[in-house]
Amino acid sequence: MAEEDLVQFLLKVGELNAFVALSEAQPDLRGALRDCSHHHEVVALARRHGFEIGRRWGDQQPLSTTSDHLTEGSCPAEGTEISSTLVETATFRLLRIHSCRASSPKGFWYDQQEHEWLTLMQGSARLQFEAENQVIELNRGDTLWITPGRRHRLVDSDPAPGTIWLALFWPSCSAEVGDNAPASKPPPG
Repeated sequence: MAEEDLVQFLLKVGELNAFVALSEAQPDLRGALRDCSHHHEVVALARRHGFEIGRRWGDQQPLSTTSDHLTEGSCPAEGTEISSTLVETATFRLLRIHSCRASSPKGFWYDQQEHEWLTLMQGSARLQFEAENQVIELNRGDTLWITPGRRHRLVDSDPAPGTIWLALFWPSCSAEVGDNAPASKPPPG
């Protein structure tokens, strides 16, 4: 398997794992999943919760057609996030994430093998890193870089109209300088 295909495959597995974790943390979602009678209903349910599990892992996803403006659109249901892929190539993917009073399931930590740089376009959110005893508060305009393997979780995000994030993901290279650099928030001003 070519490296590009491997990255796409791992991204697909990550989406599936995140949807499973959310369904285990939310009994109503688990019940809705149990009530699905065929694959297309499962795909539609996942899509309503921001996961694109219906695409084959090697397929390219088109640009989002939901809105031409990054901060427009309906707020998702409380406790959920909607994730839309804005651009995806072999070397990076850019997501728009709209969350409403969302938080990671209890005991769940994101442990991704790619870099993530994010910025808040609207609202605020609080993130926690497993190796640290502090919670990081992010507000509109703040940015954060999360290196591969730096386990983190979403503590909470704003109620309606919600928090809107832009998240840029790219694969890690073993010879990369700065792989172990901490995520940082720029100084104000």
